[in-house]
Amino acid sequence: MPTFIRLQDGAFSLAEDPFTAVADDQQIPPGDVIVSLARFQTEGGGLLSEGRQVGVRVESHEAVEALAYDLPEIAVVALHFPKFGDGRAYSSARLLRERFQFKGEVRAVGDVLREQAGNMARCGFDAFEPADGSTVEVWERAVSRFRHVYQRASDGRPPAFEARGG
Repeated sequence: MPTFIRLQDGAFSLAEDPFTAVADDQQIPPGDVIVSLARFQTEGGGLLSEGRQVGVRVESHEAVEALAYDLPEIAVVALHFPKFGDGRAYSSARLLRERFQFKGEVRAVGDVLREQAGNMARCGFDAFEPADGSTVEVWERAVSRFRHVYQRASDGRPPAFEARGG
């Protein structure tokens, strides 16, 4: 099984991935799977009825709102970064956590770099597939790099103006 980095209770760790990412042109294998949003919309009910854990991969141009009804049944939402400069997945992660109260795993996939770690964690991501081969230790340093934050986010850290008493 491939490995990825997981953030749990404020700590990063290397984790085994129990999910198999399945392309649209592949047959669904046994076990837990991550499928595209389009495939989930056509086959999701059947996959969920089989008692397996199901994840959905959402491309940056797709709306997570399409999953709103099914979120209580979904284990993972994998948000794809087609390139590191495309920030639409940050908005999707915040929508999942704040508007839809999604309690499952929000995973960053694609062009995921350690420089993004702090912002990803603040927006609600809790699993990462780094494209740059970075380690858990590198991700921990990247997330704790800045002591103060300047706006509210999904991580609940108070902004600097609140810490000053203003």
